Amino acid sequence: MSPIARGRARVEARERVIDGELRALAIVVVLGTIMSIFDTTIVNVAIDTLGRKFHSTLSTTQWVSTAYLLALALVIPLTGWTIERFGAKRMYLISLTLFIGGSALCGAAWSIGSLIFFRALQGLGGGMILPIGQTILARAAGPQRMGRVMSIVGIPMLLGPVLGPAIGGILVDNFDWRWIFYVNVPIGILALALASRTLKSDATGTAGKLDVFGFALLSPALAFIVYGLSEAGSSGGFGGKSVIMGLVIGFALLAAFVWHALRAKAPLIDLRLFRNRGFTSASITGFLLSGTVFGAMFLLPLYYQIVRGQSALSAGLLMAPQGLGAMLAMPISGRITDRVGAYRIAPIGVAVVTLGTIAYTQVTPSTSEVLLAGALFIRGLGLGMSMMPSMSAGYQTLQQSEVPRATTTINIVRQVGASLGTAVLAVILQRQIVSSVGGGHASGALLGGSGAIPDAVRGPIATAFGHSFWWAVGLSLLCIPSALMLPRVRPQSDAGKAGAAEEERLPEPALAEQV
Repeated sequence: MSPIARGRARVEARERVIDGELRALAIVVVLGTIMSIFDTTIVNVAIDTLGRKFHSTLSTTQWVSTAYLLALALVIPLTGWTIERFGAKRMYLISLTLFIGGSALCGAAWSIGSLIFFRALQGLGGGMILPIGQTILARAAGPQRMGRVMSIVGIPMLLGPVLGPAIGGILVDNFDWRWIFYVNVPIGILALALASRTLKSDATGTAGKLDVFGFALLSPALAFIVYGLSEAGSSGGFGGKSVIMGLVIGFALLAAFVWHALRAKAPLIDLRLFRNRGFTSASITGFLLSGTVFGAMFLLPLYYQIVRGQSALSAGLLMAPQGLGAMLAMPISGRITDRVGAYRIAPIGVAVVTLGTIAYTQVTPSTSEVLLAGALFIRGLGLGMSMMPSMSAGYQTLQQSEVPRATTTINIVRQVGASLGTAVLAVILQRQIVSSVGGGHASGALLGGSGAIPDAVRGPIATAFGHSFWWAVGLSLLCIPSALMLPRVRPQSDAGKAGAAEEERLPEPALAEQV
């Protein structure tokens, strides 16, 4: 082996190590992102309580959740530009501060209208925390360590939807609904202090002019799509006027943005990234995985509450095996991804997700909870083997300068996939229950909880859940082709690439003498 090759091997070996500095960055990012992700689901168990406290209808109270999701969709497209314009550290601190302030104001809300407004403010900060954190870690880790570092970030992404309802149930049942927001304040202050000390200042002023027209098209497009999907999920169908209006306007604006972005010199979202096969396959895989993850996470608590008669807290705790499986699988899959590439591990993970989900297609009112917990644990293992490896693969084939815009795109794709999966499975469940037991029992099951339905129809309703889970299986299977198309190259560091280029420039006789 030539001296250059040996030197390059030593550099790459050092770059594979997760050092103390990178580990500290990961802790800071996880601490911030876990709050933002918790708040996408922690409020769900308090909707009934909020309605009674503020004397508001269910359709109005649901905007406490919808306003947060809409704010996330509005602000995510700005993330890449703001990082390049103001710097990742500065924007991360601003986002955390806005999220903490929004959380405190939510806890102090005096009416349902003020709470909805403050939730939107909270979402404006929360929407940027995760993509900015991913950008910081992607830049610090480099291609060689991307798999393991992204697996650390993936823990709150998978645990958030699982533990959010459980933590919300504990706070609502034992304290007060305001604490589901106040709990973010001390955690956020700690994250803010650690971030200000740990994160390094980075280059600013490199973004150029903001694509105002693109922002005016894309952000409302995503907001209308999320709104339409949320309305479809809550009303049980895609035929409502608000659903059709939201989706039609949203997709029309999205099409207009695509037309604009393909012609603009510096678009808000660089669609040229999709010319990269690895990035495209990673985006498709992330879109479908988010759909099946969040869609099934919508069905599972409802099954436990409606069919099994579990409380909101118990239903949330019964989701824990999935998070445990993901936590066990992520560090191992991250190392495998860094060594041999995501294409070897992600398709296997998708197959494991599918296997774990199939068990829920056979649910009955008396299915063993041990069996269901085991299936959920297997599903968690599969998610840990597929979600973050596929995401890290999208970064590994990009240049450093492309990372901020790529992070924005990946998070938009993931958010829309999650909303679409949830809405589709909500509609399917509604129709399956109506088909099995009739509209009256369907309304009671989906709005009134387990106590509103007689025991005689629990079996047919369980069958309706089983049929709905087959659609979640189908979404999982759709992930396999895109997962198989992930990059088939071993991740290589920038130093390794530079060394290889330098070695290629050496004359052949010199190489022969060294050998």
